[in-house]
Formats: sequence, structure tokens, C-alpha cells
Amino acid sequence: MVWETAVLDGPADASAWETAVLRGGPADGTRIQVAGRPSVVQVVRQCPAEQDADGGDAAWRVQALYVYRRDHRGGDGGFPHYGFDPASP
Repeated sequence: MVWETAVLDGPADASAWETAVLRGGPADGTRIQVAGRPSVVQVVRQCPAEQDADGGDAAWRVQALYVYRRDHRGGDGGFPHYGFDPASP
């Protein structure tokens, strides 16, 4: 299983990156790197596409999208935490 993470906002300065932990949802417990403690992080997972109706290879890419929102209550070990948003698209 391959997970990709994308930070939606934050500084480009690599020295500002820190570890954060995802809670709940399909990526529960995953540690990621974030810059500037963004309020929202999206996690995408590639979904294999089968052949299209004409029998050829599918001409599209499909991804499952999950949204995690920063938990402002803090977290264990000093890491910022992001909780799964079950209302994600």
C-alpha cells in the first residue's frame, strides 16, 4: 500500500519542517512532515483502474482522498496531531 501526503499550506523553508501524527481514518498512526503547522492535510491513495468499456487501458487516474484537520488540543510527545475528518469528500 502506497500513501502520498500533501501539505496544503505552509512555508517552503525546509528548516521549518516538523513531524506530525495522523489520528483515525485509513492513515491512523502515520507520521508525516509538515511545515508551518497547516490546519488541513490531505492524504491520497492510488486506486487501480480496470479496463475501460472499450477493453483498453483506463485513460484516467483514480485516487481516494482523505482529509485530516489539525487538533489544536496538542498531542503526545510534542508532535502536532491531525484527526481524520469523516466528512471528507
